[in-house]
This record gives sequence, C-alpha cells and structure tokens, in this order.
Amino acid sequence: MASPAPAAPPAETARLVVPGAPNDKSRSLGARGRRPRGRGQRGRSGVVAAVLGLALAASVLLAIAIGPADLSPAEVLASVLHHLGLGGLFGLEPLSPLRDGIVWELRLPRVLTAAAVGAGLALCGTVMQALMRNPLADPYLLGLSSGASLGAVSVIVLGAAIALPVAAFLGALLALGATLLLAGGGGLSPSRTILGGLAVSAIFGALTSLVIFWSATGDSYREILNWLLGSLAGARWPAVVIAGTALLVIGLPLLFSGTVLDAFAFGDTAASALGIPVTRVRWLLLGATALLTGALVAVSGAIGFVGLVLPHAVRLLVSRGGAGPGHQALLPLSALAGAIFLVWMDTGARTLFDPRELPVGILTAIVGGPVFALIMLRNRRVG
Repeated sequence: MASPAPAAPPAETARLVVPGAPNDKSRSLGARGRRPRGRGQRGRSGVVAAVLGLALAASVLLAIAIGPADLSPAEVLASVLHHLGLGGLFGLEPLSPLRDGIVWELRLPRVLTAAAVGAGLALCGTVMQALMRNPLADPYLLGLSSGASLGAVSVIVLGAAIALPVAAFLGALLALGATLLLAGGGGLSPSRTILGGLAVSAIFGALTSLVIFWSATGDSYREILNWLLGSLAGARWPAVVIAGTALLVIGLPLLFSGTVLDAFAFGDTAASALGIPVTRVRWLLLGATALLTGALVAVSGAIGFVGLVLPHAVRLLVSRGGAGPGHQALLPLSALAGAIFLVWMDTGARTLFDPRELPVGILTAIVGGPVFALIMLRNRRVG
C-alpha cells in the first residue's frame, strides 16, 4: 500500500525563504548580540554633537583671550556679560575701557565671524558633496569664489573698498547665474554642473587676473592679496551681522535637508522613486548653498579646505565599522566642527607670527591639505 503523502505545513508556518535574508534565529541573535545599528549610530552622533558644542563654546572663549594683550577667560566673560546687561547680576567688575574695547570691538566680532564662516562653509561642503555625489565637491564648485574675487578686486582697484562685501556677493551671484545657465540644459545633472562651474571659474579667474595685472598697485595690491588668500583681519560687527544672518536664514533650513540628501546619495532614479522632485530640489539646494557661500565669502574672502575636509573628518570621527552617519547627523556635526576649526585657524593666523598676521586661508591650506591626504590614505586601507 502506498505511503500517505506528507502533510502540507500549516499556513502560519509556510513562508518563502529568501537567500541571504535574516531568519528568525539570526534576527534574535542579532538583537541579543548588539544594539540596532541605527540606534547606536544616533547615540554616538548625539555624544559627538554635545562634545563639539561644548568645545565650540570653550574655543570662542579661549580664542578671544589669546593675543598680545594678556586677557583671562574670566575677563572676557565679564566684558561680554556687561555688554549684555548681566554684569551686575553676577557681581562682576567692569573692565578698563582699553581692555573692554579689545574684547568687544576687536576680538569678539572676529571670533564670531570665524565661527559663522566656518560653520557655513562646512555645511555647504556637506550639501555639495551629497548633491554632486562627488567627495571632492566643495562650496566653490559653482565658480562662486572666482565671481566674488572679481567683484572684490574691481572695487578695491577703484578705491571703493567700503563696498567690498556687496561687490563680492554680487560677483558670486553672477558666477552662480552663469554656471546654472551652462548646466541647466540637461536637467542640472551633477556632471554638467561640475563642468559648468569649472568653465565659469576659469573665465572669472582670468578676468580677475587681468584686472590685477592692469590696475593693482601698492596698497591696493596688498589688500587684494589678503582678500584672495582669505582673511578675517577686518571683521567687525557688520561682518558678524552679515555672516550670522546668512547662516540663520539659509543655513538653518539646510540643516533639515538631511533626509533628502540621503535619498540623493542613491542616485537620481532612487530619489525620484521615493517621491522627490529631483530637478526642482537640486535647483533649490544648489541656489541656497550658493547664496550662503556668497554671503560668507563676501566677509572673509576665499578660505579653502573648510568645506572640503570637514565633512570627511566628521564621517571619520563618527563612523564605526565603516558605516558613516546619515546626513541628518552629518550636517549639524560638520557645521560645529567647521566653526571650531576656523576659530582656531584664525587664532593661529593672528598670533603665530605676531606682530605679522598670516591670511587664514594659507593656514587652512597648510593644515587641511595633509589632513585630507591622511583621510584618503585611511579610506584606501579600509577599502
């Protein structure tokens, strides 16, 4: 007699087994063996954010105190609190007019400008690298620094240096318009945008060199050189207002674009499948990044390597087991790291060679170049 056919498995236990997919056993072992990766990454990012926030506050306080006039952090804090109307509340004695002027009129606005510019450039660099899907992208990819340089150099040789921030910003906007005009034909693809930015940078750079060669002499040449190399020596409260306002109005919304940038990391097709209007969002984010960069460059000159190196350094700092943070964490962390970095680079630029002052862009290149090389070497070994 034929043996009976094996009974079919119950409906609740019958399931399709997908090769490579975790089964119940592996899933439970993973839950017992380690924390979920996303939760661990968020916790690590939160700790790093708290540490960087405290480090930024301490850096601002110490950077103001460092310099030829020997000030203590307590004196710096007393001056700031008195100007905020809180000195009497804490029973603090006011500083002498000379020492108070050094803190409030000279060092504090310069340090705050450095922090705002560093945070903004690092933020813009992070956005550009995600949008272009290119690890070598930086805030100046669209030709903005060349356009700003042309505007700044033009007003310096004309003797109207008071209009330098406005001219630099308008030059950056002109370069942005030219780049987007060149790149817009193909739906603003990353490759066309990069090529358009390179072309505009070459053209505006040549025009800047022509203006310098034809018209710059004496003091104007030195002023042009300082601006082209990046300098915060002339930063006062108007520069704080320009950089701070731009960071709040444009940079703050960029901080909330992390989810969109994560989608762009998988390509335009994947982002479109997730419901993101790719072309429109890319135009919007590129425009916002360019406006923020133009405002920052207008008060600081073209300071390199901040927007290029800091996003990579933060990924290296937060990553564990080769997994970097998502952009929701990477954007604010890069901004904090950029602020700290530029505060100390500017402090070194004004103190290391006292009484002479080094343009901060030289120091960021001296430090940023080797750091970027080390990051590349480490990634090559990991890969």
